[in-house]
Amino acid sequence: MRSQCLVCLLLAGLAYGQAAQPATPPAAAAKAEPSASPTPDKAPEVKVGPDDAVITLKGFCADATQQGDACKTVITRAQFEKLAEALQPGMSPALRRQLATAYSRMLRMSTAAEKRGLDKGPTFEEKMYFARMQVLSQEFGRALQEDSGKVTDGDLEDYYKKNEASYEQATLARIYIPRAKQIAPSVASPKAGTEAGGKSAATTNAEPPAEAQKKAAEEAMKKVAADLRARAAAGEDPDKLQKEASAAAGLPGTAPTTKMEKMRRTTLPPNHQAVMDLKPGEVSELISDPNNGYYIYKMVSKETSSLDTVKPDILKVISSQRYRDSMQSFQGNFDLNDAYFGPTPNPAMPPHRGPKPPAQERPDHD
Repeated sequence: MRSQCLVCLLLAGLAYGQAAQPATPPAAAAKAEPSASPTPDKAPEVKVGPDDAVITLKGFCADATQQGDACKTVITRAQFEKLAEALQPGMSPALRRQLATAYSRMLRMSTAAEKRGLDKGPTFEEKMYFARMQVLSQEFGRALQEDSGKVTDGDLEDYYKKNEASYEQATLARIYIPRAKQIAPSVASPKAGTEAGGKSAATTNAEPPAEAQKKAAEEAMKKVAADLRARAAAGEDPDKLQKEASAAAGLPGTAPTTKMEKMRRTTLPPNHQAVMDLKPGEVSELISDPNNGYYIYKMVSKETSSLDTVKPDILKVISSQRYRDSMQSFQGNFDLNDAYFGPTPNPAMPPHRGPKPPAQERPDHD
């Protein structure tokens, strides 16, 4: 999407051209024709021709001698759509209405600005110089995107052959074992307290599990994980083993499903991707994740997606990489004078806001 600056610039430029032209004669009224099969919740279709008016500015015209209803400026559908497509191809109807509103206002304002000579000042020239660079840069970026998207069938096939392993799809059964059992907090001994009115009362506080309890809970689940892995390799049902894992960990509710379909190597966590090398029926070694727990995978079935199936994905990858490579030569490779601009800010550090003013002391009152 073009920036607001670009939208405003092109609107203003078109406003200049519109104001310099004589007012367009009133266009014929758009004829409303009902659709072939109107429905109660659908308004009749309105057909607007390319030369029909879509914006009419009343009391605004290039010919100062025209008065009253004769003074108007008409923008046709063809004129407006030319602008809309230049700013943003495929602009939505809601955004087109916003653009039409902005256009109507800016057309009047830019014409009034020209009458004051505001287009002759030095700041205007500098802004136009910068805006021209901005527009050309955006147009060049669009051209690079179009060039990057010109990928041949040979390019697609070559990429597919080099990365064929990335397009393997597998149906897996995954068993998850939490790292530690759920431990109920212990109840501390009653403590004396005082109720309202001065009466004593006993209170109890739940204490978190001790470090030794946590370690013991982790060791217990580690043994459970090793046992379940051996049983999975022996051919036991993964769903049955998952239920046992959840029960051993003290997790409430229904155990999660183990089936995972259409999985690719890149959709798995990095330290899990080796399971894609398993053959159907094989079970992975126990995978330990320090933050979560343990995982066991069983390869159910595996196939490689055909080139025709993954062509759209490959096209996106190649065109994106080509665009990044093309843009690389235009980025960086410049020096800034730190004595003038200041040192490069560290993104990890918050911006410096200066010292806080000292708090004013309040005078004591006797």
